[in-house]
Amino acid sequence: MTTTSHEIPFQNLIVEVEDGIGIIKINRPELRNTLSKDTLLEIEKAIDFHENREDVQVIVITSEGNQSFAAGADIRQLHERTMLEALVPGIQATFRKIELCSKPTIAAINGYALGGGCELAISCDIRIAADHCKIGLPELNLGIIPGGGGTQRLARIVGKGRALEMILTGTLIDAKRAEEIGLVSRAVPYEQLWDAVKETANKIKGKGPVAIRLAKMVINRGYDLDLDSALMMEKLAQTVAFATEDKSEGTKAFLEKRKPEFKNR
Repeated sequence: MTTTSHEIPFQNLIVEVEDGIGIIKINRPELRNTLSKDTLLEIEKAIDFHENREDVQVIVITSEGNQSFAAGADIRQLHERTMLEALVPGIQATFRKIELCSKPTIAAINGYALGGGCELAISCDIRIAADHCKIGLPELNLGIIPGGGGTQRLARIVGKGRALEMILTGTLIDAKRAEEIGLVSRAVPYEQLWDAVKETANKIKGKGPVAIRLAKMVINRGYDLDLDSALMMEKLAQTVAFATEDKSEGTKAFLEKRKPEFKNR
């Protein structure tokens, strides 16, 4: 069953819930699904909408059509921005909100993911791409640098050397190459993209909800810490997990050889 949000008026997005999956679909195909200021603000609202729904366990970000996942910033708006405007939270804040969302996020890359579109994808936990996609950060062609977290997240995902090559040359890579270097988890034919996304989402949905949130928190917050501090964070998170009803149910179900019925508490 699919339900569409009528609680918040979205102009640039389609926001739906389908079998426990919260869908955020950029709906500007005539503009290559560019990330205007208003679109970014709506994405933040859509994340909050899904965060606050108990029936949503996984969030998928994608777009309308099969040509462009998101072709980056609106260049007309970008051209008019002044130096000091670059200091406002803007696109970085939107993508950080996605990254720190308590629920798992999947980018279903169904077309070109350029500039801000690539940065949107790499702010998600998991990326699955249709095999016709092209992905890259060509901002240097405009005399600017990736400003939505691209210089930092890309290096952390694919390594400093590959990130430097992609950013300095502006090279666009296809989905197969993106899979080879770990930029996307899977590259699949376009016709199989949504099935692949749902397969991944359903695997996540079967896990303990509290454990999912704790695992995300520890990985994201511990990644840049020294190892001893990160391990202590992991131990404290595990202590919390041990006190949950879900832990008791999960271990009991395993011993009884049945599927667990997690209660998110």
